[in-house]
Amino acid sequence: MDSGMAKMMADMHRPGYTGDPDRDFLAMMIPHHEGAVDMARLVLIHGRDPLVRQLAEDIIASQTVEIAGMRARLAVLMEGPNPSPGGYPALGAVRGG
Repeated sequence: MDSGMAKMMADMHRPGYTGDPDRDFLAMMIPHHEGAVDMARLVLIHGRDPLVRQLAEDIIASQTVEIAGMRARLAVLMEGPNPSPGGYPALGAVRGG
C-alpha cells in the first residue's frame, strides 16, 4: 500500500496547477480516488475481515462512479466556463441520496 500511496501522491501533483480551483480540485481528486480504489482492491486480495472487505467493495463501487463524474466535469471545464453546470451528476446522485 505504501508504493500505491506514493504513486497516488505523485499522480495528484503531476498535472500542475491552473489557478482554477474547480479544475485543480478535480485534477487532484481523480488520482486520489483511483488510489483509494487500488488500495481497496488490495484488501479484497489480501484482507480477511468481512466488514473491511465490504467497505472495500463499497469504496470501489462508489468511487468508480465519482471518478467517471469528475472526469466528465473536468472535460467540460477544460473547454472554458460552463453557464449550464447541470450536466455533472449532483452529489446526491453519486452518493445515493
